[in-house]
Amino acid sequence: MFIDIHCHSYLWHTCPRPDTNTDYISTPETLIKRYDAVGIEKGVLLPVCTVENVITPQCNEEIMYIAEKFPGRFIPFCNLDPRALYNNPYSPLDKVLAYYKSKGCKGIGEVTANLSILDPRVQNLFHAAEVNDMPLTFHLAPKEGGLYGLVDEAKLPGLEISMQRFPNLKFFGHSQTFWCEISSDYKLADRYGYPKGKVIEGAIPRLMRKYPNLYGDLSAGSGCNALTRDKEYAIQFLNEFQDRLMFGTDICAPTTPTPLVDFLLELRNNKEISETVFQKVARENAIRLLHLD
Repeated sequence: MFIDIHCHSYLWHTCPRPDTNTDYISTPETLIKRYDAVGIEKGVLLPVCTVENVITPQCNEEIMYIAEKFPGRFIPFCNLDPRALYNNPYSPLDKVLAYYKSKGCKGIGEVTANLSILDPRVQNLFHAAEVNDMPLTFHLAPKEGGLYGLVDEAKLPGLEISMQRFPNLKFFGHSQTFWCEISSDYKLADRYGYPKGKVIEGAIPRLMRKYPNLYGDLSAGSGCNALTRDKEYAIQFLNEFQDRLMFGTDICAPTTPTPLVDFLLELRNNKEISETVFQKVARENAIRLLHLD
């Protein structure tokens, strides 16, 4: 029923939280159990490779191994820190991505380096992704330091410049800082969290209308909150951008909730969105964009 555009997994419990010393990324077996319980047929596995958000960086080969070990359940993405290969903006990242594409990786991400989105090293990664025709999932953050994610200002001017520079690169937007921009009515603190209340159209719908290479990764609390905060607007948003929105969970821990499953099913069952819109968002857009046929 669903294809998950955004999930994480470690082969072993090797990713402890320093504050609680508990594991917080699921094994493939645990993730599959979660999937079976809510009707998710397969998911995109995103390597966790930057030091900003993990103690033990994950290699692309682990993700490819998991996808091979559990055939039909996982879609491998590769990941590259923009600082890879000598930490300069001229590193041949396109050659690295070409290698992983040849091994079956369908996209790049989640890019979480805590650098300006306009940093030349980040722009070099975007160029490499565009050259290889691989979509890129990015996590946005409101500031440098103390967080993970590419940094952009309010209203997303850096993202807009990037989409202008790389018009053939498919950008998959994700995170609280990204999704709070669905509305123009937010406070600075909302860039870190989950704003509530009616949506007054903001940067995301404006940019999606203007740039056909921007897509919405609806995973995590951030993507779900962008819809559930204003059901009336969510229906309008899902209808208008039905070809560029993708269901996701961002399941990390074994107990990560999946409220978007229930919300989308409710909209479909109540006929507030059509079966066509539901199927596109739930699975068909992922199939088309990642060439899964």
